[in-house]
Amino acid sequence: MKKLFLFLTLILCISFTSTMVFAESATTRIKDIAKVQGVRSNQLVGYGLVIGLPGTGDSDKITPMINSTAAMLRTFGVAVDVGEDAEKIKYKNIAVVMVTATLPPFIREGDNIDITVSSMGDAKSIQGGTLLQTPLRAANGEVYAVAQGAVSTGGFIAGNGSSGTQKNFPTVGTTVNGAIVERTVEDDLGNQGSISLSLSNADFTTASRITNAINSAYGNIAHAANPGRIDIRVPNYYRANVVEFVSRIEELSVTPDSVAKIVFNERTGTIVMGGNVTVDECAITQGGLSISVTRDVDVSQPAPFSYGTTMITKTENVDVEEAPSSTIVMPPTTNINDIVGALNAVGATPRDCISILQAMKAAGAIHAVLEII
Repeated sequence: MKKLFLFLTLILCISFTSTMVFAESATTRIKDIAKVQGVRSNQLVGYGLVIGLPGTGDSDKITPMINSTAAMLRTFGVAVDVGEDAEKIKYKNIAVVMVTATLPPFIREGDNIDITVSSMGDAKSIQGGTLLQTPLRAANGEVYAVAQGAVSTGGFIAGNGSSGTQKNFPTVGTTVNGAIVERTVEDDLGNQGSISLSLSNADFTTASRITNAINSAYGNIAHAANPGRIDIRVPNYYRANVVEFVSRIEELSVTPDSVAKIVFNERTGTIVMGGNVTVDECAITQGGLSISVTRDVDVSQPAPFSYGTTMITKTENVDVEEAPSSTIVMPPTTNINDIVGALNAVGATPRDCISILQAMKAAGAIHAVLEII
């Protein structure tokens, strides 16, 4: 009775407060929900050698490392025969690696960027090694940066075999400012007299609101080409200062819209939902069945000075208990946050809430998209 009284009290509160949830909507800057097209990073990758390792490099079974070492020495005028000189080269001090980096937008020649160095052979660790000069190429095959420097992994490996220990990942390291930019990606921000905004989440309503906000501030200069892109004509008085114009556009405030959605994580019992999820009037019945299996061990001891033996017997008891089910009637236009709060108040666990909400969606009572991760 106590739980039923608490639930009825919550329902009465819901009927008075649910409309207030829809009245308030958060506003945000255009900068936080859209970006200027063309302002993007580019991925770089290169193949190189890390030397100076204390015997933790690749073994002589890694053919690419052997051939790369020989090719590198030949570039310096050192004649190397892989077959004859194999025993003279300490391959354990060398490791073949892949070097990756991200070329930020608007970066110029001579600037430095961070790099990540990853072993691609059977090296145990590249900690303390030095990356030799490695060209970094983009997807078009052009070299945009050159990497070189000491590698730091932040981890280590010690010992051997079953007695060894390892911390973090000693086969992956970084070099801060380890690459020098040799070539930049040319930008044409506003050179054609226009820019385009790309929405993080394409939505018709949000695109329309952004367009209206820009036109209200600068006249009829923007139109939504589609739900994910807005084309903007740069005013004449901003042609020489496009950066200032973009900055002012990004600071405009709008109220973004989104599809009503409920996200479930069944592994952890987590429920994340938007505040604009509503339901129709429905009735929910939730019953629980508890099954308990216990095992008792009995010992039968013979009388003193008798010829009997001690016997151990096991008895299994099965108890089935069905908890009384309760029917809950939800009023229409109830906010989903209040529904989950009411279900929790009457003893429903997060996993019970997930099952109930899924059943409500199947019955057509919830107006939202359900997503399970």
